[in-house]
Amino acid sequence: QVQLVESGGGLVQPGGSLRLSCAASGFTLDYHAIGWFRQAPGKEREGVSCIDSRDGTRYYTDSVKGRFTISRDNAKNTVYLQMNSLKPEDTGPYYCATRLSYCSGRKDDYNYWGQGTQVTVSS
Repeated sequence: QVQLVESGGGLVQPGGSLRLSCAASGFTLDYHAIGWFRQAPGKEREGVSCIDSRDGTRYYTDSVKGRFTISRDNAKNTVYLQMNSLKPEDTGPYYCATRLSYCSGRKDDYNYWGQGTQVTVSS
């Protein structure tokens, strides 16, 4: 049974940091890409970052480049999203999702989703 479980969200002040985790079970990261998405209040769910399965190529949306870093630990079957210099506009639930092989910027291309973890950036 495929399952994704996010953790690591919370309340942080602007400029602070959080590290999100996405623990996968029921499949191996060796053959699956993992994407992180978020959904700001009143907006569509958007792609934040993604890491490919084979060569580990990483992708970031422009608004988080230089601040967020995606990584994976295949031994733990877990993907991380290190978020630094957080801004209020980074607030929202963050979801991880998976699809075979390569990343896609389209949320509809992902087959399985986690339940989400809330990130709130506020003073």
